[in-house]
Amino acid sequence: MNLSYKNLKLITCGTFACMLVAGFTSCGKKDVNSPGFEFMPDMYRSPSLEYYGTHIINGDTLNSSKLPVIGTIARGFIPYAYSNTPDGYEQAGLNLKNPIAYSESIEKEGEVLYGKFCVHCHGATGAGDGKVGAKLPGPPPAYNGALKNLPEGKIFHSITYGKGSMGSHASQLTQEERWKLVHFVQKLQGPKTVAVDSTATLATPTTTIETAKHH
Repeated sequence: MNLSYKNLKLITCGTFACMLVAGFTSCGKKDVNSPGFEFMPDMYRSPSLEYYGTHIINGDTLNSSKLPVIGTIARGFIPYAYSNTPDGYEQAGLNLKNPIAYSESIEKEGEVLYGKFCVHCHGATGAGDGKVGAKLPGPPPAYNGALKNLPEGKIFHSITYGKGSMGSHASQLTQEERWKLVHFVQKLQGPKTVAVDSTATLATPTTTIETAKHH
């Protein structure tokens, strides 16, 4: 019985001594940025590969960043078939139609987007009297004036690539959001006064499909 008690006492003292040593080695820091002694570093300090580098894994040399396969289209990306040229602008006006059916809710969503991205230059009513637009070399044309008969395809094309002093909004707005915005811009245009695009110029029947951008 005494032997068992001595063994138990020895084990207890040994365990306490180990914990005491571990505590001192963990807390003692010569460097203020040192985490101390790490008992199981792999649990929270996992190895990682740096981007744009070459690494050797299991004897194989690998590049961590590779170009996608030629012709690859990023998931969710829809290629736009009209180039950023005067001819592409005219072709978009002739052939490009809004794929999103009109509804009051869609138009309302377009109005919200207009308030976030367009009102500063184009003004609340699309008259080109926004506070930022007033500081430009020339204010944006009014939607119910010079741009009243601008077709939906040209509106979308202008939002995508930019036009004049306006920059491209393709990085801020998805294609779906741009088409919703087109619905609201058409509301600001009011009823059409002519049956065809009065801003059209002669366009050749060729289009250029742009290379898909990978995000």
